[in-house]
Amino acid sequence: MILYRAVQGHFVEHNGSYYPIDEPSFGNLVAHEDLQGYLFAIMKKTSPTRPPEPSAILAPIEHQEVWAAGVTYYNSRRARIAESKDAGGGDFYDRVYSAERPELFFKAVAHRVAGPNTSVKIRRDATWSVPEPELTLLINPRAKIIGYTIGNDMSSRDIEGANPLYLPQAKVYDRSCALGPGVLIQSTPMGKSTQIHLDILRSGHSHFAASVAISELKRDPLTLVEYLFRDQTFPHGCFLLTGTGLVPPDSFTLQSKDEIRISIDTIGTLVNEVA
Repeated sequence: MILYRAVQGHFVEHNGSYYPIDEPSFGNLVAHEDLQGYLFAIMKKTSPTRPPEPSAILAPIEHQEVWAAGVTYYNSRRARIAESKDAGGGDFYDRVYSAERPELFFKAVAHRVAGPNTSVKIRRDATWSVPEPELTLLINPRAKIIGYTIGNDMSSRDIEGANPLYLPQAKVYDRSCALGPGVLIQSTPMGKSTQIHLDILRSGHSHFAASVAISELKRDPLTLVEYLFRDQTFPHGCFLLTGTGLVPPDSFTLQSKDEIRISIDTIGTLVNEVA
């Protein structure tokens, strides 16, 4: 089942039917003791309704923080080393890829997050910007993974490559993160064969396209969550972007009006235009 947050309220989709949820707070849903069971109970006693219009679907976030893991795929390790070699930072990325402790960093609060069919931004002072398509975990306040969505961790590669200490500036700015369109609610892990697909359209034509299986994710999502919750509490739950294995060539940089399409099997497609 997929949970949507929309202008009219919350909806759950199951087997092609949509059911309204009489709960105005997304945070209350995330904090529910058994969200999957609660949603199934609603579907049993509620009649299906018309699905929300695509333009009415909002980012599935309310008061949650968004965090991210870095260098969790080999392709990401390779790209980070290459872009930072002139600054002498390549060794850091090589070390964190093989270290027990993962790289985790703060990404966004809700007002900086773009929803589906809205615009993401590239920094005005960046010259090399890329999307980073990522399987994203929805985690409840008790550190339990309760769902999965699609995330876009927009990144300014030239800024981070100049010095690893510039990572917050390369990663954290208005509309530097997109989530959606909905959250796949399930208690079991995503299958290792699950594919993440990226297609970047320029003037209506595919300019870059690639796919990766989450089997190439080096870090166990449960381990990432355990490190994230060390000495931290998330009263409203949180999102965790798990890293990217899709890296456009060094000659590529996003431009205004590019359309970014990220699809993950069983979740859907997140579409955003670059402002």
